[in-house]
Amino acid sequence: MEVSSKILRRSIHSFLQNYHYFTSTTAFLAFPFSASILLSQAFVPSTSSLLPQIYNHLRTLFDAAGFPSSSQLFTILNLKVSQTITSSIFTLPFTLTFLLIAKASIILALNQHKPTLPPSFTSIIFHYKPLLHTYIFNFFFILSAYATSFCILFFAYGFAEGLGYSSPSCILLLSAAAAVLFSVILANALVVCNMALTLSGMEAHGGYMAILKACVLLRGRTSMALLLALLVNVGLASIEALFQFRVVRAYHIGGKSWPSMALEGIFIAYLYSILIIIDTIVSCMFYKSCKMGSWVDQEDKLLSRIEFPDEDSNGYMGFKNFEELP
Repeated sequence: MEVSSKILRRSIHSFLQNYHYFTSTTAFLAFPFSASILLSQAFVPSTSSLLPQIYNHLRTLFDAAGFPSSSQLFTILNLKVSQTITSSIFTLPFTLTFLLIAKASIILALNQHKPTLPPSFTSIIFHYKPLLHTYIFNFFFILSAYATSFCILFFAYGFAEGLGYSSPSCILLLSAAAAVLFSVILANALVVCNMALTLSGMEAHGGYMAILKACVLLRGRTSMALLLALLVNVGLASIEALFQFRVVRAYHIGGKSWPSMALEGIFIAYLYSILIIIDTIVSCMFYKSCKMGSWVDQEDKLLSRIEFPDEDSNGYMGFKNFEELP
């Protein structure tokens, strides 16, 4: 908890140090993505025919796999996964362009000892390309996490049904355990993907190797990464709820004029962009902390193996292990 607070303090300090650049150039780069994700979550599910199709296909898949269709938890899970897929499809062009370019500009500003702000367009594109490659591989990684979760749940329900545990109370207990397992697997996969994006921008190397390096860096630090991700996601969810309450609700009720509603929506989307910037800064500071920790561990292992000459009673120069020194 103490290390997490230090990372947050360093992140806020870095944000305030480059306040004008982050709140102007970078925020406006991330603004189209923020507006698209808020609008997609608010209006796409009610106006698009894609959501019911995805929901029905997933329900058919769950029924074919033997999952209990009467379980309320699986109904909610199906709805949330369908909404996530639908929103991701509509925001994909903005994610691959504006969001990744904004992340590249933030990482470039934090990766230089004496940053020149604003950075050149060539340097931003140079950092953007590995981010794009890593994001593509992150998509398949998340897909494999979903597939792994459903496979585990399939075998768990099949095993429980074979043993005769098919009562409503057992199904409810298994559904609750399945929801927790699904959330844990997905949360760890998202943390790895976020670290892989940051690593690819800091080291200018993307692809599947960034995901493997992220798994190595996060070894022993997963709980800290989950805590930092939880804090940021709570903030993002709060802004999304604010947009639903202040803009979407007013749109359906019709109690506000269009100019005031539009200005309020623009301001909330700008706040969402600022939080995305802070999330990226936190990820960069966490990456530097993990990198420094790995260097310290390697130095400790190296020092523990160093042997120093030691003269015995016969005048023979032997060697003494570093760990045995007083």
